[in-house]
Amino acid sequence: MPIERFLHRPWQLPVVLGALSTLLVACASRPTGVLQPVAAFPSASQVEMLVATTRDRAEKPGEMFSGERAFAPKFAEITVSIPPSSVRKVGEVAWPRKLPPNPATDFATVKAQEVDRPEAESWLSSSVRKSPDRSVLVFIHGFNNDFEDAVFRFAQVVHDSGAHSAPVLATWPSRGSLLAYGYDRESTNYTRNAVERLFQYLARDPEVKEVSILAHSMGNWLALESLRQMAIRNDGLPAKFKNVMLAAPDVDVDVFRSQIADMGKQRPRFTLFVSRDDRALAVSRRVWGNVSRLGAIDPEQSPYKEELAANNITVIDMTKVRTGDKLHHGKFAESPEIVQLIGTRLSSGQALTDSKLGLGDHIVAAAAGAANTLGTTAGLVVSAPVAIVDQNTRQNYARHVQTVIGPAGQVRPGTAEPDCSNKSQARTGNCSR
Repeated sequence: MPIERFLHRPWQLPVVLGALSTLLVACASRPTGVLQPVAAFPSASQVEMLVATTRDRAEKPGEMFSGERAFAPKFAEITVSIPPSSVRKVGEVAWPRKLPPNPATDFATVKAQEVDRPEAESWLSSSVRKSPDRSVLVFIHGFNNDFEDAVFRFAQVVHDSGAHSAPVLATWPSRGSLLAYGYDRESTNYTRNAVERLFQYLARDPEVKEVSILAHSMGNWLALESLRQMAIRNDGLPAKFKNVMLAAPDVDVDVFRSQIADMGKQRPRFTLFVSRDDRALAVSRRVWGNVSRLGAIDPEQSPYKEELAANNITVIDMTKVRTGDKLHHGKFAESPEIVQLIGTRLSSGQALTDSKLGLGDHIVAAAAGAANTLGTTAGLVVSAPVAIVDQNTRQNYARHVQTVIGPAGQVRPGTAEPDCSNKSQARTGNCSR
C-alpha cells in the first residue's frame, strides 16, 4: 500500500507501526538494562563517577533511571568497567551484545547504587582528595540519550582522555527518542535549577580547587543557562570555574551572545568544538527557523571570527576529523585525537550519545519539517523502509513507535495526522484529528 494512503488514514497506523516495532526489536543489535552490576574483570580498567540527576527511577533495575522527570534531584555512585585496549579502540563504547555483559570485551557496570545527598557529598570529597589538582569534571550529555548512554559515554571520555578530575555526571530527563525533541528541550529547562545548585555547591566546597564542564549538543543549553543563572545570582562566576568545553553545541548563536554577556567579565575559559558537516545540527537549524547553531559555524567567517576573539573563546574546528559517527555529531568523544586533546587541556589546566542516530532518524526530522510537527506518525511511516535496512536507525525506531502509540496500540493524542480527505478542509487547513 502506498505511503500516501497511510498519511491520510491514521487509524491504520497502529497496525503498521506495531508490526514494525516487533520487527525492529528483533533486529536490535544492543540490549538495554546494561547497568545491572557484574563481577569485575582483573585486566579491565574502572571509572568511578558520581551521578546527579533529575531523572525518575526506572522500573527495571538494569536501567536504574528513566527518561521521566523526578520531583527532586537524585544521586548515585556508579563504577564502569572498561575492557583492555587490546580489544577496544580509543573513542569506542564497546556495548555488550547480550546480557550479562562480558567485562573482558564489553563495557560493564560493577557498581550502581543510588545514594542520598550526604553520601553523595562524602563520595565527592573523597574523590576530589584523590585528584592531583583537587579538580572536578562535570559532564552534561545531549539530546536523545538514555541514562545508560550517558553513563557509558562519560566513562569512555574520562578513561580515554586520561582525565584525573573527580567525574560528576549531570544527567537530565531525555527520553532517548528523536520524536521527543520538544520534551528533551523542556527537560533541560526543568533541570536548570538543579544544575545551578550543583555548581553552587562546588563553588562553596573548599575541597574543590578547580571545576571544568564538558557539555555536548543540547546539553550545552543546560550548561550555559545554569552558568548564566549562577552569574546573575552571584554577580559573577567563581574563579575556580576554569574551563567550559562546548562540544557540538545545539545553541542559537544569537542566544549564545546574550548568555556570554550575562555572565560578566569574570568567565571561565571557553573552548568551542565545531564541525561544519554536523548533520544533526543541520536538522536542528531547520527546526529552529534557519538560525545558525553554534556548533556548526565557520569560525573563520565574520562576524563569528571577531566575536570569538573578542570573548577569548578558543575554537577547535573538527570539520576534517573523521570518525564512525555518520552524523558527524559525536566527534568530540569518538576521535582519539580530540578526546585526548580534552584530557590534555584538563591535565594542563588549560582552558563531549547523540551519535547513535541513523539515516532513518534523519528522514523522520526532515519529514516532520518544523518544531510544531516534529514527532508525527507521518515521519515514522516515511522513515520505516529506511529503518529496516539502516542499522543505526533500527535500534531507535521501536522507541519512536512507542512515542506515538499507546500500550494498546492506539495512536497517542496529538500525534495522529489530520484527516484532510475533505478538500475544502484541506484548503483551509481545518482538518479533523
